This record gives sequence, structure tokens and C-alpha cells, in this order.
Amino acid sequence: MPIEPDAPPPSMLPQPCQLVIFGAPGDLSWRKLLPAVYNLNVDGVLPSHFAAVGFGLPAEGDVKGDPDEWMRNRARDGISRFSRQDLDEGHWADFARSLFFVPGSFNDASAYARLKARLDAVDAQFGIPASRIYYLAVPPGLVDMCVSRLKDAGMVNDPGEQTAFTRVIVEKPIGRDLDSAREVIATVSKAFAENQTYRIDHYLGKETVQNLLVLRFANSIFEPLWNGKYIDHVQITVAEEEGLAQYDPDTGEMLATRAGYFEGLGALRDMVQNHMLQVLCIVAMEPPWSLAPDVVRDAKVGVLNCLRHMTPQDVEKNVVRGQYIEGDVNGKRVPGYRKEVRDAFAMMKKPLPPSSVNSTTETFIALKMFIDNWRWAGVPFYLRTGKRLPKRSTEVAIQFKDVPHILFNDHPEVPLEPTVLSLRVQPEEGLSMRIASKLPGPKVRIYPVKMEFNYASSFGGKTPEAYERLLLDVMAGDATLFMRRDAVESAWRFVMPILEHWEANRARDIPEYQCGSWGPIEADRIIEPDGRQWRRL
Repeated sequence: MPIEPDAPPPSMLPQPCQLVIFGAPGDLSWRKLLPAVYNLNVDGVLPSHFAAVGFGLPAEGDVKGDPDEWMRNRARDGISRFSRQDLDEGHWADFARSLFFVPGSFNDASAYARLKARLDAVDAQFGIPASRIYYLAVPPGLVDMCVSRLKDAGMVNDPGEQTAFTRVIVEKPIGRDLDSAREVIATVSKAFAENQTYRIDHYLGKETVQNLLVLRFANSIFEPLWNGKYIDHVQITVAEEEGLAQYDPDTGEMLATRAGYFEGLGALRDMVQNHMLQVLCIVAMEPPWSLAPDVVRDAKVGVLNCLRHMTPQDVEKNVVRGQYIEGDVNGKRVPGYRKEVRDAFAMMKKPLPPSSVNSTTETFIALKMFIDNWRWAGVPFYLRTGKRLPKRSTEVAIQFKDVPHILFNDHPEVPLEPTVLSLRVQPEEGLSMRIASKLPGPKVRIYPVKMEFNYASSFGGKTPEAYERLLLDVMAGDATLFMRRDAVESAWRFVMPILEHWEANRARDIPEYQCGSWGPIEADRIIEPDGRQWRRL
């Protein structure tokens, strides 16, 4: 039976504001942000006084015609393609009235003057008390420029201002290493205080990830067992079916690419340092004494501070990287990573960097890691993520230890399968628990069965997208699901020994895996010697 979305509780009511999207013509705005805001409008949870204003320049240069109509057409196209709710003409007409666009270069001071004037006019039109959220959907190299120009234009309110707030949302990656992350943090802090800064990780907005907190701390059956005494190991998998590029299904022509972003960055920086470590924190954190934002974030930082940092010998033993080569995905032949990079730079009409000719950028990484604290001492956490794998799937699997004395299926060739709690983050959000059960009949025969929970079948409809929840939280001033600066730095401190070891061994060949496989066979060596296996998803 479908359940209508709840109204936000009073503590997190979104406040009247303007959402100002820097880089509004870009892919993130088109695919995620504008559809998310539309869905919030359809659900009736946006502030009563709200507008969204885009800022930037489209790829083709100047906007021809009315800029606001350009923005509305762009938004309508994105919503019709990517929204979880169908485009409804009545809701669209209401939403479109609150969409505006100011074309301009991020480095043009006069463009900021025009933007400020337009925001002031929209405030007056919609009765908004000069409260703004700046979403920096821009490449990392432009963050400094945007922040500095906003400050110089007088568009950032004092953090203690009571009647009108200013907040900024910063996308990953926060730097390429620890030093550059600190530089980004320092740059943003020149204009915005820490309580005005929201470093977004969209994985934390996913329903299943949030449900981890509820599962652990609202169900007394789990938390007493949530430790190294009862848990054998934890696996976190983020598998992506897509590679760097999107292709026309009929012609095979490359339509879009992330090569300019991903090449030279790699899966460790792109996925592990942020998404996967943040999910790990929620799995492993100590119970917070309240749900106040900084109490929860303190608990997560506590996990990051307990991660065992790797020596070069640990990296050799417990980390495997890989890069995809030509292969088949869902019956279609797809090119390898290096060819995609060459084709992508040709499509973008940019010269191929010399380092990319024989790129060693990893598209896959698997690692075994440990948390050195009382709760998790000795429990291995296995993480893996990769592109061009057989399917798109994100899962957290907690495998419990065997019972201390085997009464059933004690034959060594037919072992009793372990109890596993599996949380599916995407697709088909939900959870399942594999337990042992007796097969019907006179003999005692044990068979593994699953207890299942699925969001769609239990609650009806499609669950809200991650960006919907996170945007609503920023409007309400709730920073619980956003990364604090100490969390960013602690995560980088963990991955730096791996990056430094790779940098010192750049001449070494990177293991390869065919598109459509589950990664390089070398990944098995970090889990199979422990008597365990990667889960089949």
C-alpha cells in the first residue's frame, strides 16, 4: 500500500530561500539537481517562498533568446528524462514560474553584479528574505574563483545573521590529496564559515544508507551483535556497469564523457575516499547520544580516526587496482579504458595529455582494511568498486560468525552457510537476511533462506532520490549528512599511503580486466587466503 511522504518535522522545516546553481547548464544540474527540486515541489515540501536561479554559460556559448526560457526548457528536458516522478503539466507550470537564469562567466565581476541584482529582484518578487544557497556544481579548479567573486560582490551574509542566511554546497572531490584538500577547505573558509559550508556526498542521501542508522539503533536485535565478537567480516561493493562514456544505442557514437574529470583521478579518489568511507562510517560508528548534526558527525569522524593506515607492505598485500579493457557488457562489445580516453579527448577537441597515452588510472580497486578500536578489532572490511562490471549494484553485506558448535550439516563437503545481512543501496533498495532453515521432510536437512524487505513493495512508488533529501536538509540548515572538514582530512590521511605507494611505483603495469567481468583476478588474493569470497551480486 503506497504511503504518502511525510511533511518534514518542525526541526527540519526548509526555510524560504533561493537556490543558486553555479554551472546550471551542466550535466549535474540537468540530470540531478533540477529534477530533484521538481520532485520536492510535486511532493509539496519546498519552502512556501522559493526560487531557483541558474548561473553560468552553456557549452555553446551565449544564450540565444530569453535566458529564463532557456533555463526552463533545459529543466523540462532533464525532468522528462530523469525525474522519478512523471512530468505533470500542472506541477510543471507552477515550478517553471520559479526558475530563472543569469548567463555569465564565473570570472567576470560584472556577471556577479548582474546576478546580485537579479537575486534581489527575485527576493522581492517571491517574498524571500535574502536567504541564498549557492550550489557550486563546477569543476574543482573553479571553486576558488566562484567563492572569491561571491565575497567580493558582497553576496555572502555574516554567519551570525538571524534574518537571512547564506549557505554554500561544495561537490566532491575536495582536493586530489591531503594538501590540496586543505587548500580547498581554506579557500572556501575565506568567505564561508564552517556552519555555512555543506560538503555534499550524495551516497549519504540514499534511503538505504540512512536506514542503516535506524536498523542499528532502533532494533534491539542487531546492536548487541554489531561487533567483532559476532561479525566475521563486512563487504562493501559499489559496482558500475557504465564506463567513462555514454553512447548512442543505435549508432555507437559517443554522446557524453567524464574523461576530463576521471582520467588521472581514479577510483580510489573518486569513490573510496568519499562515498565508500562515508558508508563504512555509518556501518561502524558508535551509537551517538543524540541525532544532533555534530553528535552524529563526531561519531563518524571517530571511525575515520581509527582506520589502520597502511604501510607499503600492507598496500602490496591488501590493495589491488585494475583497469578495464575491451569486452562485452550485456551482449554489447565496448571499448577499453584507454581507447575511451583517446576518443573522449578527440570528441572534446582537446589534446591528449602525455600521461594518458598509456594511462595507469585505476577504474577498479579492491582493498582489505581494519578499524583499530574496541568494537571492530580484528574484523576485516573488504571494499571494492569498479566501472564496466557486469551490473550496477551497491551493497553492504555483514557476515556473521559461525555458531560455536556445529549441530547441523557438519559434513565438510556440505558446510552450513553463514548468516548474512545484506543492505541493497541501489538498485531495488532494501535489505535481506540469509538464515538457515530446515527443509520439510523427515530428515534434518538445512537450507539457506532469505528474509526480504524491499522499499518499493513495502511503501509503494519510487523512493526519493538522494539529492532531494540533501537539498531539503540544506534548506533546513541540517548538516547531519554532510562532511565536516575534519572528516574530509581524516579520510585523505587514510588513502594517502596508498596513493604515495602507487606514485613511487608508477612504472609498474596495472592489472587489467575485461569489460563485463568482476574485476582483475588479482582481487581474489586479498580475500581468498582468509577463507572468504567476494559476494556474487
